[in-house]
Amino acid sequence: MKLDQTLTMLKDLTDAKGIPGNERDVKKVMQTYIESYADEVSTDRLGSLIAKKEGNANGPKIMLAGHLDEVGFMVTKIDDKGYIRFQTVGGWWSQVMLAQRVTIVTKKGEITGVIGSKPPHVLSPEARKKSIEITDMFIDIGASSKEQAMEWGVLPGDQIVPYFEFTVMNDEKMLLAKAWDNRIGCAVAIDVMKNLHNAQHENIAYSVATVQEEVGLRGAKTAAATIQPDIGFAIDVGVAGDTPGITEKEATSKLGKGPTIVVFDASMVSHKGLRDFVVQTADELNIPYQYDSMPGGGTDAGGIHLTGHGVPSLSIGIPSRYIHTHAAMIHRDDYENAVKLLTEVIKRLDQKTVEQITYGS
Repeated sequence: MKLDQTLTMLKDLTDAKGIPGNERDVKKVMQTYIESYADEVSTDRLGSLIAKKEGNANGPKIMLAGHLDEVGFMVTKIDDKGYIRFQTVGGWWSQVMLAQRVTIVTKKGEITGVIGSKPPHVLSPEARKKSIEITDMFIDIGASSKEQAMEWGVLPGDQIVPYFEFTVMNDEKMLLAKAWDNRIGCAVAIDVMKNLHNAQHENIAYSVATVQEEVGLRGAKTAAATIQPDIGFAIDVGVAGDTPGITEKEATSKLGKGPTIVVFDASMVSHKGLRDFVVQTADELNIPYQYDSMPGGGTDAGGIHLTGHGVPSLSIGIPSRYIHTHAAMIHRDDYENAVKLLTEVIKRLDQKTVEQITYGS
């Protein structure tokens, strides 16, 4: 099918390659799409992109952050036979990795590989029942020796990125791609800035694309230190609970039922005043939303809210299936409703409202 403007942007963002510490190509895509809507675009010293749009030069600073990086791998060693040893960068579950195609980004260009291990045909019956440890996996690039692999440009430290083609499903609102975690957050940040471009509001809005979220919310900390925001939002993905085997106790959000308002995660307890303000805005405008909690995960809001003297912060999620794999699935309506909600929230914020949210007065 022919991709519309939004789908083209989403494809460009998810096709770009960028594990933590290697986000430059993704940042270039992000800047291409956002720079015409911003008053200025800058980069902090760790690499996060910061796009600024003034509504009121004396108004509160509102930070909206998605992260550029995706989970992937890094070359650690090339053995004598040309097989690539690697480490994970970000969280991976071993069962989603074997026989998957990857791309190694080298100084001489991109090289295709496949993740392999000892085949089950030579394992004992007991060993076949166990998951293969990630440390027992390797990447096969078709090289016959260490020297040949190095001639092709492969070196320790090179990033290794999952390979997958952006796909619009039969239900055209269902979108399948690598790196929704968290290029969808970057896309939301772009479109909110687009909506604010010619809109009246009483704030200084910052759409930020952070680096190194998957390895400790690092870019959020440096970007927030640069901006010193009064209010912070992180846009990220959440675990959808609408696939077989997941109970309501484990995950409740469903694709197509609205963005999630995260009340708790391992990095932050959401700010009650800000959470109430966002919920009130959604209710008044009939924007669908869901509640979520993630006791085992965190978002950039966890880095933002501890900046300076503290920043009232909230995480907004896009329900996603199969995150931290080669291919995740989202629903376009959830993305568009997240854009609408955050746009309207920023329009309603001003100095007095921010003070009421912060201090409850």
